[in-house]
Amino acid sequence: MSQELSHSHGYPHEHEREPQYGLPERLPQDEVMLWQGSPVWTSLARHALHVYKLAAYFAVIIAIRVLTILTDGGSVERATAAAVWLLILSSVALLILTGIAYLSARTTVYTITTKRVVMRVGIVLSTTFNLPFNCIASAGLRRQSGNTGDIPLALMGGDRIAYLHLWPHVRRWRFAKPEPMLRGVRNPEHVAEVLTKAWANRVGEAAVVNRAPSGAAALQSDSSAAGVDTASRDMRTA
Repeated sequence: MSQELSHSHGYPHEHEREPQYGLPERLPQDEVMLWQGSPVWTSLARHALHVYKLAAYFAVIIAIRVLTILTDGGSVERATAAAVWLLILSSVALLILTGIAYLSARTTVYTITTKRVVMRVGIVLSTTFNLPFNCIASAGLRRQSGNTGDIPLALMGGDRIAYLHLWPHVRRWRFAKPEPMLRGVRNPEHVAEVLTKAWANRVGEAAVVNRAPSGAAALQSDSSAAGVDTASRDMRTA
């Protein structure tokens, strides 16, 4: 397989005709699937689309609108009508975002093999990104509530994928050099450990999983065991 980043486009519901679930083609005999999973849609809704924060924002806006009407001498009926109208609009917006999170989780598949990370994303138009380990500079681990977490992947050198092509499976605010991210996966420590070991075996560097006193996992290469400089190739906490 080429060591360059690649991606393939398909038509709606392309995954229904996939030769192997979550993959654009069957794995060669010398490549083994180690882990496969999808985002938890509630985690996507909360942490990627910020549905909870928006709900709180809309609640504040509605409260301010009601108080403004009442303090200006408006009637309770007028204040109630304004609140109901804003509540309807905000509910529609939240339902749309929640639907996006649900459909995104249903159509997304993350795969870790002995050679690469594969991301099949896209609600209407499926896109598959192949990320060979030799193109991954580092990875992180960020825990969330509900035993879920995010694993961002920093790419080597000039390798780059457009931010909008990856969204919402991308690390926030990294527009200049977007970082693909396995979002809202269950048992993130296990996924991170699988990735660390597979990455280390593939690039020829030993890797260990250290745990900080706070319980946060720090994923990094063991340069002493590898005997190489791993300053730019470490699996570390984001």
